[in-house]
Amino acid sequence: MSVLEMKVPSPGESITEVEIATWLVEDGDYVEKDQPIAEVDSDKATLELPAEESGIITLKAEEGDAVAVGEVVCLIDTDGKKPEGDTTEKTDSKPTKEAPTKEKADAPSQEKKETYASGVASPAAKKVLAEKGMDGSSIKGTGKDGRITKDDAVKAVPSMGTQPANGTRGTERKKMSMLRRKVAERLVAVKSETAMLTTFNEVNMQPIFDLRKEYKEDFKAKHGVGLGFMSFFTLAVVRALKMYPDVNSMIDGDYQIKHDFQDISIAVSGPKGLMVPVIRNAENLSFRGVESEVKRLALRARDGQITIDEMTGGTFTITNGGVFGSMLSTPIINPPQSGILGMHNIVNRPIAVDGAVTIAPIMYVALSYDHRIIDGRESVGFLVAVKEALENPVELLMDNNPTKALEM
Repeated sequence: MSVLEMKVPSPGESITEVEIATWLVEDGDYVEKDQPIAEVDSDKATLELPAEESGIITLKAEEGDAVAVGEVVCLIDTDGKKPEGDTTEKTDSKPTKEAPTKEKADAPSQEKKETYASGVASPAAKKVLAEKGMDGSSIKGTGKDGRITKDDAVKAVPSMGTQPANGTRGTERKKMSMLRRKVAERLVAVKSETAMLTTFNEVNMQPIFDLRKEYKEDFKAKHGVGLGFMSFFTLAVVRALKMYPDVNSMIDGDYQIKHDFQDISIAVSGPKGLMVPVIRNAENLSFRGVESEVKRLALRARDGQITIDEMTGGTFTITNGGVFGSMLSTPIINPPQSGILGMHNIVNRPIAVDGAVTIAPIMYVALSYDHRIIDGRESVGFLVAVKEALENPVELLMDNNPTKALEM
C-alpha cells in the first residue's frame, strides 16, 4: 500500500499554525487530486486545502484543532480504488460516533459524584462556575439526584433578570475562528501599544454628487464598473499622503519607516469577518483603476477567495462604516500602519455657504492616528487636505478636466 502523508503547507510568512475550520470530506472517502478536502483558518484568512493525490483519505485531525505548519493532517492511500456507481451505501455503512448517554458521559466520575448532595456542583463544574463568577444556587442540575454537572456549568449564563413567563432565552456557545481571535488580539494590542488619537471633520459631498450624476452612466458603459465614492476618497488620500508623509509611515523599534508609495488597504466585510485587502500603488491608478480594483478585491473577499498576499502590507487604511449606517466612529489603526480614515453615512444637513444657510449632503470623516510619530499638525493637516480634495475634486483630483480623468 502506498500512503501519502499530507502536511499543512505554509500559508504565508510568519504564520506557524492553522486551524481546521471544516473538513469537506469524511474519513474513508475517495478523493480526486486537487479536490478541496478542507478549509483551514490562519490568523489572516481562510484557505482551501486541496488533495495532493487521488485515493482513499484517512483524517488525522479534528475540526477545530490547531495544527502546526508541516504537521500531518491526513493520509491518502494512493492505491485505493475509486468506488463504482453510487457511493451512498458506502457512506451509510460507515460507523458513526455513538451519542454518549447520560450514564456513559458521567461514567468516569460516577462513583465520586454519588457522594454529592442534591444541587451541589462537582469539582469540574465549580471551576467553570468560578470562572464565570457564578454559584450553583440558581442552576438546576441534570445529574443524578439533581447534581450540577460540568455540562450544566458550561451551559449556564449569568442572570439577566427574572425570566419572563413566555418567550425563549436560549444561548449559543461557539468557538471563534482563528481569524476572528487574531483580529481581537490585534485590536486589543493597538489600544495598549499605540498612542492612538482621532481627529474629525465634515465634508460637503455635493460636488461629488454632481460629478457622479453627470458622468456615472458613461463611466459604467465605458469601463464596466460604477463610479462610486471609493475612487474619490482613495485618490484624495493618496494626494494627502504625499503632502504629509508621516501619516504614510510606521514604527519599527526605534526607527520610523516612511514609504514613497501608497498601498491603500480597504476594509471589506467577508463571510469570515472583516477583511482588509490592499490596493497596490494606488498613486499610479486612475478613477477607473481604483474602482476596478475595489470591485475585484471586494468580490474575492465576499467569495472567500482572497489570498494572504492580497491582504499583506498596506501603508494606510480606509474603512467605510457608512454602508452600515454609521454616523460617526473612531476607527482603530490597522497595525503596523499609523493611520486610518473612517468614512460614514451621508445625511442632508444645514450648513453655512457664503453667509447663507443651505441644505447639503454631509459626511463626517475621522482620522485615527498614532501620536507617537504623527503630530497634531500632520494629522489635522492631512484630514483637511482630504476634505479640500473631496470638496473641490475637479481642480485637485482631475486637473480641471473631469472628462479626461474619467476616460483613463
